[in-house]
Order: sequence, then structure tokens, then C-alpha cells
Amino acid sequence: MPKFAITGSSGRIGRAIHRLVCETGDDVASIDRSPSSATTIVADLLDEDALKKGFDGAAAVFHVAALHAPHVGLVADREFERINVEGTLMALDIARSSGVRTFILTSTTALYGHASQDDQSAVWVTEETDPLPRTIYHRTKLQAEGVARSQAGKNFDVRVIRMSRCFPEPAPVMAAYRLHRGVDARDVASAHVTAANHRGRNFEVFNVSGDTPFHKDDCDALKRDAQEVIRQRMPTLHAEFEARNWPLPRSIDRVYSSGKARRELNWSPRYGYEEVIAQLDRRSPEVLPECAAGSNVAE
Repeated sequence: MPKFAITGSSGRIGRAIHRLVCETGDDVASIDRSPSSATTIVADLLDEDALKKGFDGAAAVFHVAALHAPHVGLVADREFERINVEGTLMALDIARSSGVRTFILTSTTALYGHASQDDQSAVWVTEETDPLPRTIYHRTKLQAEGVARSQAGKNFDVRVIRMSRCFPEPAPVMAAYRLHRGVDARDVASAHVTAANHRGRNFEVFNVSGDTPFHKDDCDALKRDAQEVIRQRMPTLHAEFEARNWPLPRSIDRVYSSGKARRELNWSPRYGYEEVIAQLDRRSPEVLPECAAGSNVAE
């Protein structure tokens, strides 16, 4: 019988969780509508029989499957509601009825929306920041969290992981984002696995982002002159960008704080801006070259 179950196992985060769980030697059942080497059950998220089969005997479910920001404008709003909200509700219902002890919902820091922007200062974003969603993606992920909160209870803990920006982007952008609004997929996976073993209140939300060198009292200066703050706080990154003739961000609008995850999960990210540059230098597909010109994906 599987110890863990994963939905969305063919995607970026699902694969990372699958690999981490497999490395520990634990059994895993993985579900996705797209076939992959990380997926054992190929089925739609709302296939009740497939979820029952996958969740049977699992101690924890990692519910990763979702539509994301790049799908906005390309996929009908109704499909966002079907996958992100109705799919989450079905997964929760089946997990509870299957005797699953912990349900880990993958969410996003993007749902803070307008709350992560201020004309005068960078915003220090914590779990206490009230979300102000902008898009159907934000709204449906926030709704999914609400559904999860309503289902949490005795012998059924729910942990929400709000992950920051994680997909491949041009190296200068990706490296700078690791300071305040980006994270490595492997660090996201470790946060999920750590959360599966967390005990406390039956519902908790955790921001998960890269290790920031910034302090809360840097926020005004980050908005006004981010380059100077980076020079002071991260001289090694400043020097690396100069050596590669990469531009530093002139202004930073937000810092996603992972302080709660550090304190309560004893979690910390391992892969910062140095890893982005190392991946670029070894031509890893995890990072795009500076010249890459693709769609600019807004959160």
C-alpha cells in the first residue's frame, strides 16, 4: 500500500516531490492526466475511481495538480474552477474517506495579488497579508484554500504550501528573484515533505520562497534603490552580475517571507542564486540563457 499519494505528478513540482519521496524509499502512488515516468495512474483529476485507487492506504496526499498562471487567457475560467476548486474538493473528500492523515495543498504566493504591491515601498509579504487576487488563477487557488480550510478537522490535518515563482526564466531574472520572490523546485518539494510530518493545528498555511538577505526595514530602500541594497546585503551577487554584465533590478516591489516555515517546519531552502548561475554554466534546462525571449508570465 502506498505511503504517499501525489496528484499532478507529471508536472514540475509533482515530479520533484515524487523524486524526493522515492529517494527516502517510501512507496508512492502518483496521478496525472499526462503520462510520465513519475506517474503511475494516468487519469483526470476528477476521476473518482482513480483517486480512490491512488489514495488507498496513503498516510499523506500531496495535492499538486492545478491550472497555473500561464493558462490564464488560454483556458476558460470554468476549467480553472473545475480543476482548481472542484478538483481540490474531490481530492479532499476522497482523502478523508480513505483515512489519509495529512493533506498537503500546493498553492501560490501569486494569490496575494494587489496586496503585494505598494507605490511607496516594497511589501513584506507574510501569511498574515490579506490576499487581493487579480486573476482567475489567483481567485481559484484562494477558493481551493478555503475549501481545504473547511475540510480540516480531527484526524485530518491540512497544510497549504504557498510557493513563490519557480519556473525556468532567463538567468539574470531568475537569480535576482531568488532574493525575494523565487524558489527552486527541489526546495518546494522538501517543504511539502516536511509539512507532511508537521503536527499542530489542523490547518496551517506556509509561504515558501528562497532565502532572502533583506530585512523588513529595507523595504523603503528596496523600492527606491534596490541596486544599492543588493550591493550592501549581497556583495557577492552584485560582483557576479557586474562580471557577467547583467543588470540588477532597480526596484523591488515585494519580499515573500518564509519565516513561518523556517520556525514551525524547521525548513530552509538550499538552492539560492548561486545554484541558478551554476545551472546556467552547466547548461541545465532548469535555467534559460540571458538572451531567451519567451512569453513574459505574470503571476
